[in-house]
Amino acid sequence: MSDSFAVDPALLRPFSPPPRLLMGPGPITVDPRVLRAMSAQLVGQYDPAMTQCMNDTMALYRGVFKTKNQWTLLIDGTSRAGIEAVLISILEPGDKILVPIFGRFGHLLCEIAERCGADVHKIEKAWGEVFTPDEIETAIKTVKPKVLAIVQGDTSTTMLQPLEELGAICERYGVLFYSDATASIAGNSFLTDEWKLDAVSVGLQKCLGGPSGSAPITLSDKAVQVIRKRKHVEAGIRNATHVDGKGRRIASNYFDLGMIMDYWGEERLNHHTEATTMLYGARECARILLEEGVDNSIKRHRIHGRAMAQGLAAMNMKLFGDQFHKMHNVVGVYIPENVAGEVVRSSMLNDFGIEIGTSFGPLHGKIWRIGTMGYNARKDPVLETLIALEAVMRRAGHSQTPNAGVDTAIKIYAEEGL
Repeated sequence: MSDSFAVDPALLRPFSPPPRLLMGPGPITVDPRVLRAMSAQLVGQYDPAMTQCMNDTMALYRGVFKTKNQWTLLIDGTSRAGIEAVLISILEPGDKILVPIFGRFGHLLCEIAERCGADVHKIEKAWGEVFTPDEIETAIKTVKPKVLAIVQGDTSTTMLQPLEELGAICERYGVLFYSDATASIAGNSFLTDEWKLDAVSVGLQKCLGGPSGSAPITLSDKAVQVIRKRKHVEAGIRNATHVDGKGRRIASNYFDLGMIMDYWGEERLNHHTEATTMLYGARECARILLEEGVDNSIKRHRIHGRAMAQGLAAMNMKLFGDQFHKMHNVVGVYIPENVAGEVVRSSMLNDFGIEIGTSFGPLHGKIWRIGTMGYNARKDPVLETLIALEAVMRRAGHSQTPNAGVDTAIKIYAEEGL
């Protein structure tokens, strides 16, 4: 009798991804050392080796965030999981939140906050611009929010929002200060304590050189106090010593930072089974960064980002947005009017094995986004990308000076001593 549920034999072959050089806005080519770390065998979630790995990871990420915050840990999930964990744990229904929007991911903060039941207030800038401290302070005085939530680096626009003065403003008005720094951390300056941030969430898949799937976060004492007021312990694991907080229970079980802190803390109160392989990878991302030095990593991203941007400009292409406020690690470039953008991207991918990005919303089909981040913030990927793009653009009919892009990049590298 035939098996009517027989599987196509092709599906029984293991998946073998094609070789790619990921030069888009993320994810990026993962550092081989991170892949090796993630191939290690699992241990039990309460094995002393496992809990020591968790403690070590917390300590390493304090160095990444440049903070002394005790509660610096991982959320199991993509960078969006980190955002949701922070917002749903800090915001109660009806709380006011102010979100300055200068790209796609400001809109994401608004959507998540709305789903938390918050009273969301927004101010907006044209994509390609950033806010001044005065503009944000004026909005804070008007709205009187509980939380200011802002993206530092928005890959949809490639812009980097200055944060240095915002913490003092928030402190002056009694506002909690949260930033998503997924796209910018480790490639651009980020000083959690010095800038008076109360909560920060990031992901691994940009300048940290890892895969998506783990979201490091850090919380100030002020943020922890807000979360602890909503403390809750599951009925199946609570004992007589556990006392719930007086505030409204956090709406999500999985993203309840109070319970997650109990899991990462000394009590090791069970919440979930830690994503062990992602923990290994996240730890290695932080170890590699601190071994290089955070400031050295930022310098590396600045140099290679400059070489890429100036190389593109030399190829008779116009850079997008306020270049003074651009992230080091990704550049936006206008697609020339006589060029079919998706045809170029397809040729880059299929003929050269190099991925570059398109964009979203009002910029879709108008710019490409090209990243130089993490493991790909090196000379050889930058030069390979410029050489391949020149060849593809020449075939597409774009007018450019031969070799101008790569020659400009090499000149910049010589100036930087590379």
